[in-house]
Amino acid sequence: MEPRILYFVSVYSHESYDLPVVTDGLVGIWGLFSRVDLLKPTLSGLIRSTQSTEVMSTPHANPSGQAVLEVSENWLQVDGLQMRFWRAGLGPPVVLVHGLLGYAFSWRRVIPILARESEVFAPDMPGAGFSECRSGLDFRLAGAARRLRAFLDAAGVGSCDLVGSSYGGSTAVMLAGMAPSRVRSLVLVSPANPWSRIGKKRLAMLKNPLIAAVFPMLARAARPLHRYFIRRMWGDPRLAPQETLDGYIRPLVRPGVFEHAGKIVQSWHADMKELESTLPKIAGIPTFLVWGSKDRVVDPESTEIMAKRVAGARVAVMRGAGHLPYEENPQEFSRIVSAFFRDVRSTDTARPARSVT
Repeated sequence: MEPRILYFVSVYSHESYDLPVVTDGLVGIWGLFSRVDLLKPTLSGLIRSTQSTEVMSTPHANPSGQAVLEVSENWLQVDGLQMRFWRAGLGPPVVLVHGLLGYAFSWRRVIPILARESEVFAPDMPGAGFSECRSGLDFRLAGAARRLRAFLDAAGVGSCDLVGSSYGGSTAVMLAGMAPSRVRSLVLVSPANPWSRIGKKRLAMLKNPLIAAVFPMLARAARPLHRYFIRRMWGDPRLAPQETLDGYIRPLVRPGVFEHAGKIVQSWHADMKELESTLPKIAGIPTFLVWGSKDRVVDPESTEIMAKRVAGARVAVMRGAGHLPYEENPQEFSRIVSAFFRDVRSTDTARPARSVT
């Protein structure tokens, strides 16, 4: 069956433009990694990052007329690791998984919208954001999927609608292959995949032991350049808000974050092969692929290949959006994803998540 491809309204009212790829010196070393996948996102008013479980959002109305949706920060012990996550809403559980060097902040603009109909969980995966990062953390894609499954166990989530962005999309696929009963549906946003042609030379360079050894130190030293590379993930880099750039950068200074990301790149080719072999295992899970037409991180042309590998997959291409369509147009992104969830749930009896203890 050919994939069902849907096109939605443009994200921007004007044409976007490309920035040059810089590949010399220190900027080039950081650029190697930035094209694999990248950081992700502060809202000064909507969500304030704290170290407690206090309320972090302003009220939002939901369709049932309930007055308040609260976004709270929570912590759980997951396989001996302290894991941070945001939580909001009531209803069938939805779990949002960020990409490489991202964290729960990436989803701050869609959490209050999705939480009108669902109980939303957005974790910082171990090794990223503000969750614990240990030097011996399993850096393979399968290891990330096992940690995600352990998070579902600890949070009391039986089965869920699973949304993954970039490397988080690949992690979601792996979890669905390992434990299909835990995944009611999949939404894969520009998922990292073996067929993307972007960044292959840079990946090969990062496998060089010398470059791999110095990458974390140089990446941290290049902090003034981080905003440049984050902007590249927008369809129109000029529209990336300053507070958003600051939010994505905030956790990158933590010890171990770049080291863990560098190790992930070392196993990239083996992980992508394992991902390819896993795709047939998720054929029975309703899957929705969402891509930005201006994605500079994961090749938009790989959308069709991915869709053909997953029987019955639906595809939406958001014109004008880059690698982070939920950042650039959270309302449209949330609308199409919520419609997909409603369609899936109409044929499945959804069970709400149990309370976190």
